Amino acid sequence: MTQLFDLSGRTALVTGSARGIGFALAQGLGKAGARVVINGTKADTVDAAVSRLRDEGIDAQGRAFDVTDEAAVAAAFEAWDAAGVEVDILVNNAGIQFCKPLIELALADWQRVIDTNLTSAFIVAKEAARRMIDRHRGGKIINIGSLTSEGARATVAPYTAAKGGVKMLTRAMSAEWAAFDIQANAIGPGYILTDMNQALVDNASFDAWVKSSNPSQRWGKPEELVCTAVYLASPASSYVNGQIIYVDGGWLAVL
Repeated sequence: MTQLFDLSGRTALVTGSARGIGFALAQGLGKAGARVVINGTKADTVDAAVSRLRDEGIDAQGRAFDVTDEAAVAAAFEAWDAAGVEVDILVNNAGIQFCKPLIELALADWQRVIDTNLTSAFIVAKEAARRMIDRHRGGKIINIGSLTSEGARATVAPYTAAKGGVKMLTRAMSAEWAAFDIQANAIGPGYILTDMNQALVDNASFDAWVKSSNPSQRWGKPEELVCTAVYLASPASSYVNGQIIYVDGGWLAVL
């Protein structure tokens, strides 16, 4: 049974993985046997993350590029082609948050969040899937959604729109690529303790709201997303396609 979850011989690219959820997912996939590729926008933080993984015995390498830059993404995949690096597993994790009421929101800020959280998943997945199809070996695409893939919260409209889009983009990928043995699924994290959420954790009223609204009465931890990612990246999920799995402590189960 355990061999169904073995990722040995696979290569996993995790975008936005120099820290936070992305790093935890890369670490978990690496421990399951995958060779992992770390990505971020800053070379020094990418290199530091790669070093941490190698210290743990994980086969890791890194490449810094902006996932919203189509030319940069294409150049990265071309470089991997030349080096014989074949991405079998893609985790579209890169994301940002921006809080402001809709009527005060500038178009540039809206677009920046949409581009980073949604459009980048399209750009990177297109390059990965093209190669998966050409190799005739299938592949795995895991998009990171959110509770806001399902419901809204005030002041985070672009994030909500982007993460709702991630859910539907995942279904579109499944509709087009399932015939090539590519499984495209998503994970919808609840409120997770990360650097990006630190300001919310430090806000006493928001922290109390998170804990009182969630049946588990606590924030989630990045490592609690790992087993779901390993499942969706592994042969165990070979007939699971176009789904979003919420890892939220039971949040969406209650009113």
